[in-house]
Amino acid sequence: MAELAKHTGNMPVNSVEEDAVSPWKEAWHSFRKNRLALIGLFIVLFFIFIAAIAPYIAPYSFRDQVLADRFLPPSEKHWFGTDDFGRDIFSRILYGARISLWVGFFSVLASSIIGTFLGIIAGYYGRWVDGLISRLFDIMLAFPSILLAIAIVAILGPSLRNALIAIAVINIPNFGRLVRSKVLSVKQEEYIMSAKAVGMKDSRILFRHILPNSITPVIVQATLAIATAIIEAAALGFLGMGARPPEPEWGRMLADSKNYLMQAPWTLFFPGMAIMLTVLGFNLMGDGLRDVLDPKMKN
Repeated sequence: MAELAKHTGNMPVNSVEEDAVSPWKEAWHSFRKNRLALIGLFIVLFFIFIAAIAPYIAPYSFRDQVLADRFLPPSEKHWFGTDDFGRDIFSRILYGARISLWVGFFSVLASSIIGTFLGIIAGYYGRWVDGLISRLFDIMLAFPSILLAIAIVAILGPSLRNALIAIAVINIPNFGRLVRSKVLSVKQEEYIMSAKAVGMKDSRILFRHILPNSITPVIVQATLAIATAIIEAAALGFLGMGARPPEPEWGRMLADSKNYLMQAPWTLFFPGMAIMLTVLGFNLMGDGLRDVLDPKMKN
C-alpha cells in the first residue's frame, strides 16, 4: 500500500504536466512530418530574417540613383542588376520585404481581431444581432475584394497606410464568418450550457470559454490571409495606389519595370520572384497548420 501510495502520489503531477504540453508537442511533431509545411516555414523565416537585417546586408541604399548605371544586368557589383534609375534591385528587394511583410502582418492582425469580435457577437447572441452583422458581411463579400480595396484607397487617398487599411477591411468578413460558424457549434456544448445555468456573465463565457475554443481556425486562416494580403498589396502598388516612390514596394517595382520587359527583363523577374516565393511560403505553412490543427484533416 505504501508503495502504491508513493506511486500514485507522484504520477498525477507528471501526468498533468504531460497533458498540458502534449497537444502542442503533438501538433509540432505532426507539422514536422509535413515536408512542404517545413519548406514553407523556412521560406517565411528567411524573408522575415532578411527584412529584419536589410539595412545591414544591403550593399546600397534603396534610394541611391546612379543614372550612368541604368539597366545593368546582374553581375558581381549588382547581383540582381539595376533599374531605370540605376538603383540596385537586390537592395530594393531586401527593403521591399519589410514593406510587404509589414502590410501583410498588420492588415491581417487588424482584420482578424475585428472579424473575430464581430463573429463571436453574431454567433453567440444570434437573432437580429446575427442578422445585422451577417448582412454586413454579405454586402462586403458581394464586391470583388480588389475592387473594394481600390474603392477604399480611392476615397482615403493613395498611400501605403491607406492600402493597409483597405486590405484589412476587405478581409474582415472572411474571419467573421469563419468564427461565427465555429461559435454556433461551440455554444451548444454542455459546458457552455452549464456556465449559463450557474449565472456566469456573457463576457466571461465569450472570452474564457468560447474564444479559446474558436481560435484554431483563425490561426490557420490568418496564415493563409497573409499571403493574400501580400498579393493585394502588390496589386495596389502595381496600380499606383499603394506605396509611393521611391519606396521599394514589390508591386510598385513591377509597375515601374513593365515598360522595360524586353530591354531589362531582370527588373521584372526578381520582384515577381520575391512575391511568388513569399506567398508560396505562407500558403505551404498555412496548409500544414490546417492539416495539424483541423480535426477533420486528421486520420
